Amino acid sequence: MSAAGRAVVRFDNVGLRYGTDREVLSDISFTLDPGRFYFLTGASGAGKTSLLRLLYLAQRPSRGIIEMFGQDLITTPREKLPSYRRRIGVVFQDFRLVTHLSAFDNVALPLRLSGLPERDIARPVADILDWVGLSHRAEASPASLSGGEQQRVAIARAVIGRPEILVADEPTGNVDPDMALKLLRLFEALNRLGTTVVVATHDVHLLDRLPDPQRFVLERGRLAQDGGSHRGGGR
Repeated sequence: MSAAGRAVVRFDNVGLRYGTDREVLSDISFTLDPGRFYFLTGASGAGKTSLLRLLYLAQRPSRGIIEMFGQDLITTPREKLPSYRRRIGVVFQDFRLVTHLSAFDNVALPLRLSGLPERDIARPVADILDWVGLSHRAEASPASLSGGEQQRVAIARAVIGRPEILVADEPTGNVDPDMALKLLRLFEALNRLGTTVVVATHDVHLLDRLPDPQRFVLERGRLAQDGGSHRGGGR
């Protein structure tokens, strides 16, 4: 796809294998433009989660080039990677909430880690919890929340700091269709503020909710179709 200005992410011939096994991702090349919205689709086992792990810097590739924010991250020392990770919001498929913290404190965690004064934390956290329909569960522990409620807390935590890139792995998998649409609108709102959004999903109906979504399709660890409009290309 053509870049609108400087790409926020560039993958060039990236491959990934775990140990001595065969590659789970092969010859992956694409760019992500600033402020665009992308869907990543593909069958279970196609490599979506592995590709997302590369995007949020939890995994280094076995080969190839990854550039992010104008920086070659393959040659960047590991001790400098956390500063780049803080610019990326992540919604994990397994939520990864801190079990001993309330829903409020889980959502507030990124703001506190960034050094924001406590007086400036309560309002944005309350607002985002209200938006995802959990203002009445602010003091609840993760163990007392349903799967869908945990998912919404995880999403609120990922977007609270207005990250430059948002990476979401099946973010609507544990919510009903109405809440799925509401969460998609939240991602859209964040995208309009300039965040590059990448949503991995099995739910192709989500693609119909956006006017002209950009889509990457993974098949057996390779990109079968990249950067195309959902309505312009086949499934």
